[in-house]
Amino acid sequence: MTKHFINLDDLSNHDLTQIIKQAIALKKQYKFGEINRTLEHKTLAMIFDKSSTRTRVSFEAGMTQLGGRALFLSDKDIQLGRGEPIIDSAIVISSMVDAIMLRISSHKDIHTFAENSSVPIINALSDESHPCQLLADMMTYQEHNGSIANKTVAWIGDGNNMCHTYMQAAKSFNFKLNIATPQNHQPDQSFIEKYTNHIDLFTDTQKACQAVDLVVTDVWASMGQETEQTKREVVFKDFSVNTALMSKAKPNAVFMHCLPAHRGEEVSANVIDGEQSLVWFEAENRLHVQKALLLYLLN
Repeated sequence: MTKHFINLDDLSNHDLTQIIKQAIALKKQYKFGEINRTLEHKTLAMIFDKSSTRTRVSFEAGMTQLGGRALFLSDKDIQLGRGEPIIDSAIVISSMVDAIMLRISSHKDIHTFAENSSVPIINALSDESHPCQLLADMMTYQEHNGSIANKTVAWIGDGNNMCHTYMQAAKSFNFKLNIATPQNHQPDQSFIEKYTNHIDLFTDTQKACQAVDLVVTDVWASMGQETEQTKREVVFKDFSVNTALMSKAKPNAVFMHCLPAHRGEEVSANVIDGEQSLVWFEAENRLHVQKALLLYLLN
């Protein structure tokens, strides 16, 4: 049976932990200059309908580092963007490559693609979740502070796709998640119901950050919400992660952000560029954890 990675909790805690363990080993291997050609003659198709920096570079570089090749396919480059049915595209593209990565708006379309693909499908970001980013975040926490099990994480800001995936991670990695959002910007109700045993909801950021081990945020207006930027700046003005908020967390607490970041909005410059910030390690780890994910799915 073909394995896919569409949501974080598609995989067991054991498999997720093994992927992260291998990612740490692959990172060390790369830093030592060792050559790994495990995916030689393998091809990854990368389908985008959203612009991307970290996702495209990390998957493309990752395939190259493992001896394989990646094909960048924007919706302007292929027939999918001109109305070809998703089912037809899935059947045809999967017959020619070894794996397919999709960074597209519709989570439902990713499921449809997977149902009709003969090779592994990776969700590299949808309107519902961002599981590859959470693999990188969990790897980064593991490297710097050890196991995240039984720790407490604070999510500050919008109840968006990243927030949804942190809810999945709370269950998969056994940590408590405090979610602080403005009224009417909570995560989707279906996620609240499914992960209710692992989360607490707040509208007060200071209470949410009290004695936590990790503070995470994201932009106030996600891709596709640019027209709401001005309105959201008013709604989210009390949901900025600054030094005062970080002081409520544990002394050894760390900060993460999936990037791109808007300094002075969802995070202050002295936090994202400060000693508690792990954002640059987090961004780099997209490369290594996705290499481990590809090896898991293809081997």
